[in-house]
Amino acid sequence: MPTWKDVTTIGLALPKTEVSTWYGTPGMKVAGKGFLRLRTEAEGGLVVLCDPEKREMLLGSGDPAFYITPHYEGYPAILVNLKKVKNPVLRELIVESWRRKAPLKLLREFDEANR
Repeated sequence: MPTWKDVTTIGLALPKTEVSTWYGTPGMKVAGKGFLRLRTEAEGGLVVLCDPEKREMLLGSGDPAFYITPHYEGYPAILVNLKKVKNPVLRELIVESWRRKAPLKLLREFDEANR
């Protein structure tokens, strides 16, 4: 079961990433832009940015690790239950979320270094 520490370990392995706050909760930023955040304990879940088509696929899969609330409808994000998500899937989602906010120059450098 991944924890916030696992999330930050994955995130900090990506360039220009920092642990910060975003909307008043623990979060991560790339080049100063938020790309994921841990909702309050009462709300639960990790907010991860993702492609709307991928979000619909994940929600349609029936996997209990993924859900959405009315607040996030129409927004390119999905909520991830850390108690139920598998580490490889979480890693993929974190990288995708990072890519959605990273500056283009940084994306090119990252892709070049990871060929």
